[in-house]
Amino acid sequence: MMAMPSSKQYLEFVLEMLSDTEEISYRPMMGEYIIYCRGKVVGGIYDDRFLVKKTRSAALMMPDAPLELPYDGAKEMLLVENVDSKEFLHELLPAVADELPAPKKRKKSAD
Repeated sequence: MMAMPSSKQYLEFVLEMLSDTEEISYRPMMGEYIIYCRGKVVGGIYDDRFLVKKTRSAALMMPDAPLELPYDGAKEMLLVENVDSKEFLHELLPAVADELPAPKKRKKSAD
């Protein structure tokens, strides 16, 4: 099965649903979109599916969410099925971010 890149329309829809959540950003990557919360990668949009990292809180908040592969060779992620709920996403993404380690610095600092 050939993966199709995610549509800009779906990205815009997800970003609109995340508009009440602070410190959300995204970066395009190979036809897909990586979603950040507080500078941490919390998930992404792959083949027009919104997937988040499988953290304890994400699993508790979405006990029936299917595990899906964002792309071949990746770790399984949870499919966000109620992506049209701003209130739910406003709780979910910061909860996922809270459980992830701080992002590694790209270049060495001079201290």
